[in-house]
Amino acid sequence: MNKQLYCLLVVFITLVSCTSPSKMVYLNSTGNLDSNVKFETTLQPDDQLLIIVSSENAEAASPYNLKTVAYQGNSENIIAQERNQAYIVDQDGNIEFPMLGTIKVGGLTRIETTNKIKALLKNGHISDPIVNVRLLNFKVSVLGEVAKPGVFSISGERVTLVEALALAGDLTIYGKRNSILLIREKNGVKTYEKIDITKTDFINSKNYYLSQNDVIYVEPNKTKLNSSAVGPNLTIGISALSLVVTILALTLK
Repeated sequence: MNKQLYCLLVVFITLVSCTSPSKMVYLNSTGNLDSNVKFETTLQPDDQLLIIVSSENAEAASPYNLKTVAYQGNSENIIAQERNQAYIVDQDGNIEFPMLGTIKVGGLTRIETTNKIKALLKNGHISDPIVNVRLLNFKVSVLGEVAKPGVFSISGERVTLVEALALAGDLTIYGKRNSILLIREKNGVKTYEKIDITKTDFINSKNYYLSQNDVIYVEPNKTKLNSSAVGPNLTIGISALSLVVTILALTLK
């Protein structure tokens, strides 16, 4: 009887400590991958843009570049350097552009913004403008059950959910892989989406590529929630109980 009790306890502990591989492995299910999925982030209020206008006639392009002067050095040796200044997208989605005035860029992609400014410059300003637009403050936040939660700045404007999780050191063993919360704000409206990264088809979704200022929250699984509720002494208690049962089984045999 004691042996049976011991065996049942061992089986119980083993089952409690086991986790299904399907809940831990990424891209576990089979599915069709669409290689034609495309994504381009759109500009939002508070975005910082670096816009450089150039032309074969450098003097003609100069007035259309927003410049600022930075001073470096000590009081005896000061060096003045001219730098390009960032444009800030206001709450209405506009920027104030030299010579051209107010330009609506909110909701446009970087390429659409480039083409719009180029068209305005060609309209009686510069015959052969070259316009480069770059987003300076692309960042995402990763919180919850990851190894290194934080805010991550992205040098480009194209990052996937998987890459963002990799920047955060990947999920811990307590991270809920089938219910990752993505918080996104677009046109002043926040949206909340749950993503299951154990399934392959999420690669084809609109949430595979992230937008600037996206927030990713990895929920804790039941094991973490239960351990938080019961306390860290649960594992020690189970081990002690297992030891006592083992001793009793050997003694009363």
